[in-house]
Amino acid sequence: MWKADSWLEAQYGEAVRAHEAAMRTQSPEERRNGLIRALRESLGEFAPNPDFEPTLLERVPCDGYIRERVELSATPGLSFAAYVLIPDGADGPVPGVLALHGHGYGSREIVGLKPDGSPDTGKPTAHRHFALQLVHRGLAVIAPDVVGFGERRLDADLRGNPDAPNSCYRLATQLMMLGKTLTGLRVAEARHALDYLLKRPEVRGRKVGAMGFSGGALIAGAAAALDGRIAAAVLTGFPNTFKDSIFAVHHCIDNYTPGLLLHAELPELIALAAPRPLFLEAGERDPIFPREGFLKAAEAVRRAYERYGVPDRLAVDLFPGAHEVGGRKAYDWLREALLAD
Repeated sequence: MWKADSWLEAQYGEAVRAHEAAMRTQSPEERRNGLIRALRESLGEFAPNPDFEPTLLERVPCDGYIRERVELSATPGLSFAAYVLIPDGADGPVPGVLALHGHGYGSREIVGLKPDGSPDTGKPTAHRHFALQLVHRGLAVIAPDVVGFGERRLDADLRGNPDAPNSCYRLATQLMMLGKTLTGLRVAEARHALDYLLKRPEVRGRKVGAMGFSGGALIAGAAAALDGRIAAAVLTGFPNTFKDSIFAVHHCIDNYTPGLLLHAELPELIALAAPRPLFLEAGERDPIFPREGFLKAAEAVRRAYERYGVPDRLAVDLFPGAHEVGGRKAYDWLREALLAD
């Protein structure tokens, strides 16, 4: 056949059969450790930057919380800003949350600000200002600017189009040529933001969560798999299968990690968070991470949590909505999960 449709389908089937064979022949612990190692290798390594001193850029009293902006660096030659939201009147250290935005104009989109940094008092975007929802529930939040969005778009893209929505394509393709990945860089920066959050006196050690929307959930899910300090996670607008989402619908290149499907389908990677508490959320009309794929993923993750003997630590919400944050259960769930002894 001249066209490759059936050939690609066969390639996918061969990969899935290899996953199933590995699960039959390896112990659960061997399988888990192998997947964590494969995920780390697939994402690529980034040298740390231990000598960089965090810099406070601003401190603003807000309604019920303090908003700071700090400059951090996870790898030499590259720094990034992050908003830190601290609830007023916290009686001692409080749980912290790493909040990760998806495609849009950056961390300002989840902390209640417009692209220029002024207050956003209008109807929120699909991100629903979710970092504010968390700080208003008494959680300390760090929201880093994800590279490629907002103020972190590349000059090379802005020269051609001042309104370029992001720099994902240029970043992803050039990093792949260097044997690295854009997701790997984003995860490295997210984990460094977590390092900083855990050093804050307002944050109670070992009780830190993560919440990500869309591409931010990709980062949060990978970070949770690699970093045991994340005690609970909420993934929204992302949980699915590769086959039903990025193989079936046109997606940004930042969703593709070379070679990753040789090791596992997406639900098994998401389940690497087990046995820690995990919340999966999706809009039932999401056109790019469709309902059917979400339900398949949720069922596969549920089986993984049952194998660990902790099915009660997995929560799932398919809410009436599209590609957006729901939050009708997730915010309170995360707070309760982090406050639990």
